[in-house]
Amino acid sequence: MLVTCEQMAAAEARLFATGVSAEPLMNEAGGKCAEAIRQFFPRPAEAVIFCGKGNNGGDALVVARWLKRWGWEVTIHYSHGRDDLSELALKKRDEWEAEPETTGVPRENSLILVDGLLGIGATGSLRGRILSSAQRLNERRNKQFGTCFAIDIPTGLNADTGESGEGAVTADYTLSISCPKAGFAADAALSRIGRLVEIPLEIPVPEADDSIRFLFPSNLNSRLPRRSFDQHKGDSGRVLIIAGSRGLTGAAVLSALGASRSGAGLTTVCVPEEIYPIVAGQCPAEVMVRPVSSIREALEFQHDVVAIGPGLGRNRDRSVIEALLHHEKPMVVDADALNALAGAGISPKRLPSDRLLTPHPGELARLTNRSGNRNELTRNLADEWGITLLHKGSRTAIATPGHPLELNTTGHPGMASGGMGDVLTGTCASLIGQGVSLHDSAALGSWLLGRAAEIARDSEEIAPESVSAVIVAESLGKALRSLRLSSY
Repeated sequence: MLVTCEQMAAAEARLFATGVSAEPLMNEAGGKCAEAIRQFFPRPAEAVIFCGKGNNGGDALVVARWLKRWGWEVTIHYSHGRDDLSELALKKRDEWEAEPETTGVPRENSLILVDGLLGIGATGSLRGRILSSAQRLNERRNKQFGTCFAIDIPTGLNADTGESGEGAVTADYTLSISCPKAGFAADAALSRIGRLVEIPLEIPVPEADDSIRFLFPSNLNSRLPRRSFDQHKGDSGRVLIIAGSRGLTGAAVLSALGASRSGAGLTTVCVPEEIYPIVAGQCPAEVMVRPVSSIREALEFQHDVVAIGPGLGRNRDRSVIEALLHHEKPMVVDADALNALAGAGISPKRLPSDRLLTPHPGELARLTNRSGNRNELTRNLADEWGITLLHKGSRTAIATPGHPLELNTTGHPGMASGGMGDVLTGTCASLIGQGVSLHDSAALGSWLLGRAAEIARDSEEIAPESVSAVIVAESLGKALRSLRLSSY
């Protein structure tokens, strides 16, 4: 659900007309923003709070008070000076200053920057003290590898259009209060917003746009399957993976890891006989690896869902296409299976509806000559083809006829490396095998993969660039638990 600035302002006005005051909402929003920061940085560190004149600055001061209470080293940068604040922000400043220092708390060597300069109502180019404050924030982020948390919206981003001008803040995390804003879904906003985090606040907006939805624990948790106490492996999904070829053995292994670590009851990987020893030696012990001479032979193994394409090569395109067009079980179609369709000039419109296609932009370009707005393209192609389309990228988009377009929120730039899509293929197939719909499997799989990458980075205490697909796959269990606990 997305809202415009006008809709959000009208919703707040209706709420205040009922007698609700702004201060309790500010305290709640600021407290939840501080909790979100603490989830991603559980140990106290250094925080610099960039505080504007208005209520966005007041939210930031509430964050500052909580971080100070938890033992953080907190510094406030006031864009217009300590005393030039709104009435409510002045009260939050006094509360921040009255909060006693917490001593003796070990601090890690991290720098957190909190953007509370402007709220969603600000439009136009940044200027004056706000511009210089935003530039100072960006400079510290870039030169000191600081992590920026924007409260509700990065300063300088237009909340309705997603456009931004000179000096706009680049956030690593945007703490979206109440509802995501319409501009957040724009292609142009992605590099400014970073990781989108939901900060729930009870402000009903009945006229909001329901055709596009960001993926958050609040709308994903109920889609996770819950197992009965007497469930056995045969009830938990039999996943058949057809993948791998000479020189591309890792794709089969990573797909198997994705399936196994996301709860598949039984996972069978079928590979060409020539690479069987390599794949069998690298797959998890619980995965069954079978050498096969043909796609048809592979499909004879018992299964509930097929994942086909990762590292498969192009030598068996005709057999792949035959399976895609006629096999009676649901399929996750990736990589060289997509390339086989494109190479034969076959439109996905000819596929059965129980196909989940997972192309990255290059593979999608080979399937269709169309281009344009990412969200519109994903929506239109899914509706035209009558299938579920998972359009991979830094903000993965998922569309199925009759469902809202859903946009993923998790992950980090370290995922820009090989093998992540193979893990995703196995994960989606595992969820389908467990009885989750194709659309919900795509949504859950995307969120879980990104969350696993975040957990891998943090638990291993490594730079994002060092996060590999194997580490991500091994972190899927923690991502599943994170979702069940409704963590951000």
